[in-house]
Amino acid sequence: MTLVAIRERILNGSHPEGEPLRQDAIADELGVSRIPVREALRQLEAEGLVSFHPHRGAVVSSLSLDEIDEVFSLRAVVESGLLRAAIPLLTTDDLARAKEVLIRYDHALRAHDVMAYGELNWQFHSTLYAPAERPITMGIVQRLHQQADRYLRMQLALTHGENRASQEHQAILQAARGHDVNEATVLLRKHILGAGRLLVRFLREHRAAVPVPSSRAKRG
Repeated sequence: MTLVAIRERILNGSHPEGEPLRQDAIADELGVSRIPVREALRQLEAEGLVSFHPHRGAVVSSLSLDEIDEVFSLRAVVESGLLRAAIPLLTTDDLARAKEVLIRYDHALRAHDVMAYGELNWQFHSTLYAPAERPITMGIVQRLHQQADRYLRMQLALTHGENRASQEHQAILQAARGHDVNEATVLLRKHILGAGRLLVRFLREHRAAVPVPSSRAKRG
């Protein structure tokens, strides 16, 4: 399968980060036409493994394990503080909106609509944080979500973490509904850090399983 073959080449370092992915060359190597290659690259863009640039076309995205760890660690700290401040101020309407977002989020997960994951994830989290009325902190969190977006999509797509994400969101919402500040913040912190660690572990184990020539090895 074309998608699987190209994904494997990116993950094991055969296509290093920053390398342009020439559709004609890949099609020749895999013995397929350009159409499945083009479709595969668009799916890999949704997963965060490929990005498209003017005049360069498809390029392998950077996969910095240190960056993943830092972004998710920062999210855990800042978002836990926001949720702690917001929970006492959450209204019935806020909780209803968060629940409605989760319904759409779960639908996207079941449909494997990878491109929708990040936006709906942000809508859920920001709905719970907004009552804290801390616009500067919310701006910081939004930028962290934007930076983490492709890593989130990558984590869900590569580690098949859809069910886990859905269950953890539901648990966070339930704790928030009960105004249990400590439980909600503990669950949120585990949710964010767990997603980052799963992705880092997956990428590290995948790289270790397939030796990469030293001249093309990537730094974590």
